[in-house]
Amino acid sequence: MEMEVDDTMGSTSGIPQVSQSQVPMPIVHSDISNTQPTAPTPPASRDTFRDIQVKVHIRRPDRDSWVYMGRGVVSQDINGHSSRVVVRAVSTGKVICVFNEGSELQAEKRGNFVVIGCVEGSRVVSWSLNALNNSETLRLLASIELACYKCKQALADPRNHTKARRRIERVIKDDRRRRHRRRKDQDAMIDAFSKQTIGNDLPVEAGPPL
Repeated sequence: MEMEVDDTMGSTSGIPQVSQSQVPMPIVHSDISNTQPTAPTPPASRDTFRDIQVKVHIRRPDRDSWVYMGRGVVSQDINGHSSRVVVRAVSTGKVICVFNEGSELQAEKRGNFVVIGCVEGSRVVSWSLNALNNSETLRLLASIELACYKCKQALADPRNHTKARRRIERVIKDDRRRRHRRRKDQDAMIDAFSKQTIGNDLPVEAGPPL
């Protein structure tokens, strides 16, 4: 007796053969509103600037010596596209000095010191911030220069910006020249007094009667 073979059955597996036209295709939605929203990028943190510990000295106008102000903490306050560098006393939290875009100054690195000459008219007030190491000193100098650079003036009126920078440099240089002259005159005066023999020319007074 002959066995009839169903055309829908495979010859070996016994699994029904399904054509590709009968296989349901997955539905793909092109609407981007159904996709998962990506998390917004958080804004830059205001606390990314790490405070810097310094020792603060000041040299007031027409003075040649530095005065120790104590230990301070340097922080950077950011407001939009502008910032300022604030030095506060460690013990009291009182603001010692502030440097911002409105400050007319020149900052220089000398060892682990950042010396800041602030021009006030024809007078110069100098600040000295002594950091812990060279890395902190470079970071402090960069923060001051970034906060005090007059971006708007440099872009809007570069000629006046250059003139203002040269005037600051000239006032600070003249102040340094006067200080060096005073120190030289003082050293010459001390040297002159040390060479005099005033005491040897005085008559010897008689002692009290016995």
